[in-house]
Amino acid sequence: MSNIKITCVIVDDEPMALNLVESYVKKTPFLELKQKCSSAIEAMEFIKEHPVDLLFLDIQMPDLTGLEFSKMLPKETRVIFTTAFDQYALDGFKVEALDYLLKPFDYAEFLAAANKANTWFSLVKGKQQNTVSEEKEFLFVKSEYKQLRIKLADVLYFEGLKDYIKIWLKDNPKPILTLMSLKSLQEELPDMQFMRVHRSFIVALKNIEVVERSQIIINKQRITVSEQYKSTFLDYINSNSLNL
Repeated sequence: MSNIKITCVIVDDEPMALNLVESYVKKTPFLELKQKCSSAIEAMEFIKEHPVDLLFLDIQMPDLTGLEFSKMLPKETRVIFTTAFDQYALDGFKVEALDYLLKPFDYAEFLAAANKANTWFSLVKGKQQNTVSEEKEFLFVKSEYKQLRIKLADVLYFEGLKDYIKIWLKDNPKPILTLMSLKSLQEELPDMQFMRVHRSFIVALKNIEVVERSQIIINKQRITVSEQYKSTFLDYINSNSLNL
């Protein structure tokens, strides 16, 4: 996950709720508070001049509700709703909120929602922060006493086997075998092109053909997405899906 700061604004017409969420934001290292607003209209004016990544947005407010306001936001600004009324949950997800916090919520619940935002923005902002690594086109690996130059564009997936890795390539029925750990390999790979989805697999994202439940299909090979990596992988899929 990229080391990023998520800029945010808190919007709530209740001073106690504003102060509580502010205290939670300040305890969360990857969040950077830019403003507290007591109405959606005040927030709208601030965001025009100071765009931010994320809003912690109350729903029931006078003049302009949080739901109405969320539909006016630029698409790069995401929302976590905060409300005392659970009947708005479905509406929240219809406007693609990252999460929905039902008042009263504690810091653990807040942090879980913030972590969802962190995962989402790590994927999106990583495209900007990893420009150098994205330019990497090949990798040298040692195999059978030779240093082989592997074009990353040809990689389908990497399969870990104890201390070895199998490198499966396009148009090559046999994998290349190299002495290396998946963890050390992962550090060498551009993370907007490759993702670890299992303790034994790193996949080339552009070569995924089908996602079926908890499985990926690449070149007729089924690879299971384990629970440890499922949240990050699904966020990637959702952020690259067409909303039909």
